[in-house]
Amino acid sequence: MKSSAQLQSIDRPVASLEDEYPCGYVDDWHSHQRNQLVYASKGVLSVTTETGSFVLPPQRALWIPAGVSHTVYCKSDVSLRTLYVDTYAKLHFPLQCQVMGVSALLRELILQACSIPSLYDIDSRNGRIMQLILDEIELMPVDPLLIPMPAERRLLRVCQAFLRDPSVNRDLDEWAYDAGMSRRTFTRMFRHETQMSFSNWRQQVRLLEALSRISSGTPITTVSLDVGYSSVSAFSSVFHKTFGLPPSKYFSDVQSEDD
Repeated sequence: MKSSAQLQSIDRPVASLEDEYPCGYVDDWHSHQRNQLVYASKGVLSVTTETGSFVLPPQRALWIPAGVSHTVYCKSDVSLRTLYVDTYAKLHFPLQCQVMGVSALLRELILQACSIPSLYDIDSRNGRIMQLILDEIELMPVDPLLIPMPAERRLLRVCQAFLRDPSVNRDLDEWAYDAGMSRRTFTRMFRHETQMSFSNWRQQVRLLEALSRISSGTPITTVSLDVGYSSVSAFSSVFHKTFGLPPSKYFSDVQSEDD
């Protein structure tokens, strides 16, 4: 049986691994020698690095460059498909973590790759499948599914509190008080640390929490209220503006690709 550790030094440009994890499973902080493409064919994952948190609903994957320390949390039962890409396989893959769309073609290629022997013949059909995967990864669109995290400990404490309950509606002065800062210092430092305003950061957290819950089957009406929006229409408007589709269309498209 293949293991992640065995695949890090294998003499092939791409290596694949598949596994099943239960809801609530945590893979603690670790890193890999190879670049990694993390894809859940079923279920929802969250992946946290030292600089941000990412949410992976169905039909989205996360590119993690070699050496980047990260932890993984399964928000539901997850069918995980991972590709380990040699650092020399391509010269212009992303140098930072990013969430990317997974086309129907790339999805099928990833699933096929997981049935290919680790020591495949590079000049065979299997080798060409692996090469096509690399070509497709380069073409996939990037999705805004990142929650940047501040390094400053007081701001980090505030962010972690909000991540635990995104439905909390408190004004900026209260959050600044919790951090032991003036409103002006809080807003200035937060933007410096995350490149976002605190208001936009909270909106991003709520959207990604909502996206995760809807992916797991929770009704949109319930989700919009649970993450702090006053109405479904307000939530749908912000969702559409951020992701380019209303929540119902976004997930119906994902569903149709999975069927």
